[in-house]
Amino acid sequence: MIDDTGTQLGIMPPPQALALAKQKGLDLVEISPTAVPPVCRIMDFGKYQYQEQKRAREARRHQKVILVKEIKFRPKVDEHDYQFKKKHIERFLEDGDKVKATIFFRGREMAHPDIGRRILERLVQELSDVAVAETTPRMEGNQMHTILTRRPQSGGGKAKPAAATTAR
Repeated sequence: MIDDTGTQLGIMPPPQALALAKQKGLDLVEISPTAVPPVCRIMDFGKYQYQEQKRAREARRHQKVILVKEIKFRPKVDEHDYQFKKKHIERFLEDGDKVKATIFFRGREMAHPDIGRRILERLVQELSDVAVAETTPRMEGNQMHTILTRRPQSGGGKAKPAAATTAR
């Protein structure tokens, strides 16, 4: 039995512990039911729940949700379209998201998966300073895809993008 101030009261029967908790206007909470004898504590359970919810809310506020954005290419992608989509990928990676680059094949294009592999390998090679490929390009059905993540930066991660914007 543990008091509301944190002092140990020793082993006592449940009715006596419950009476002590009621006398103080608090709740009797079983902390460790598997221990022999079980450990109980006198506390304000409503206040405890509120503090836990507050701590959980604070933890959720500080976490970053990583999304997987998808950019689709075709084997016959034009150079301008390729560059345009590459810029989108760079922006997504700067925001901290992962990017799934997909080549979509139709009909006779399925006979030439090497074209799609070349496009994805070119993309990975051109983005090598910003991104790293989590997976190698692989074929699944009529699609070939790879997943790109932001390259881990050493030191100040925010200083590099600021310098890049001033160079424009």
